[in-house]
Amino acid sequence: MYRKIIVPVDMGQLDRGETILARAKALLDAGGEILLVSVVETVPSYLTIDLPMDFVDVSVKDAEQKLAALDGKHAAGARRIVRIGSAAREIMDIAEKEGADLIIIASHRPDLSNYLIGATADRVVRHAKCSVLVDR
Repeated sequence: MYRKIIVPVDMGQLDRGETILARAKALLDAGGEILLVSVVETVPSYLTIDLPMDFVDVSVKDAEQKLAALDGKHAAGARRIVRIGSAAREIMDIAEKEGADLIIIASHRPDLSNYLIGATADRVVRHAKCSVLVDR
């Protein structure tokens, strides 16, 4: 069905990552490609004083290891990408630059905070230039 699928994984919700990766494998065309993506959010400068100097570097390495383990566990043969920045922006940038035809993203049940600041999945759905499948 799809030739290139972006699967963004929140390191705090690896179980959801497993679910959407399995769905991506089921929807992938023969010879297609899955891109497992994790985004390490930038930290506001007023908070950096309370964090270790290598916080971002450690978070990136942790994400790389967890994506590799997830990929290996599901034998997905995915390409893994870890970026630093705003999750929604980075996911959409990867999808556009890679020519993805589907993003599969996990979402949680919306609460009040979603209406005030907006969740990553909400932003991706509103602004992505390709199809988006939201797994609740």
